[in-house]
Formats: sequence, C-alpha cells, structure tokens
Amino acid sequence: MAVHQISVFVENKSGTLLRVLDLFKEAGIQLIASMISDTVEYGIYRIICSDPMRAYDVLQNAGISASISEVFAITLDNTPGRAADAVRMLTNEGIGISYLYSFLLSGKGILVFRTDNIDKTNDVIVAKGLASLDDVALHALV
Repeated sequence: MAVHQISVFVENKSGTLLRVLDLFKEAGIQLIASMISDTVEYGIYRIICSDPMRAYDVLQNAGISASISEVFAITLDNTPGRAADAVRMLTNEGIGISYLYSFLLSGKGILVFRTDNIDKTNDVIVAKGLASLDDVALHALV
C-alpha cells in the first residue's frame, strides 16, 4: 500500500510557494500534510493532499515543475516512542530511509517515508503488522 505524494520544485524567492497554495485553493484541493526541504536556491515542497492526481495536473497546467511518487504511510498510536519503534523495525532489516515526516490526524500518528528498498519495506510492514495506508484510507481519516 502506498500514498501518492506530490513533489514541487520551488525557487527560494518570495511568492513561489504562495502560487502553489493559491492554485490548490482555486482547485479546491485540501492539504493533508506538507513539508519543505531547502537549499540556497530552491526547495522541494512535498505534499500529501486530498486529490493528488488532480493536484499534479493543476501544477503541470500552470507550468510548475512537479512529480508524483508513491511513499509509505503508516499509522501509529499517539504514544511517545512509536515512531522510534517503527523506524527501528526498518533499520534492523537494513532498510535505509531517504526522508521521513510525520503528523497527527484523527488522534493517530502518521509516519510518511521513502526507503531505498520498496519490496523489502513492504515485506517488513506486513511481517511486523504495521498499519499501512493508501490514498483512500488516509483520506478517510481526514
């Protein structure tokens, strides 16, 4: 199971992020979670939203450089240490995490991440009984 994430390449200049947010506002696309990682000249704005395919189309039609990818999303009890437990399960199996972010939704912790081994990550999620989300399951929590 996977969640679709939009990655937008944004220049580090005033108004660039606002343009993306205004496009989503005009299209009625709800942000669920987002994060920006930046360098001196540009940032990567990663977005989980209510309609990722339409969001991607909106951005493309506006001439904004974006990509869509599948990332893992798992639910965790809202208890200190649960994220560490989940990451330990992956790390102990030799899986590298490329990036990770988290948020709370409907009283549950949601951990979104990308790894260096999709198949092995899927196997660990199933074997360890982690609660994985897809787009439909995530949007049902909103």
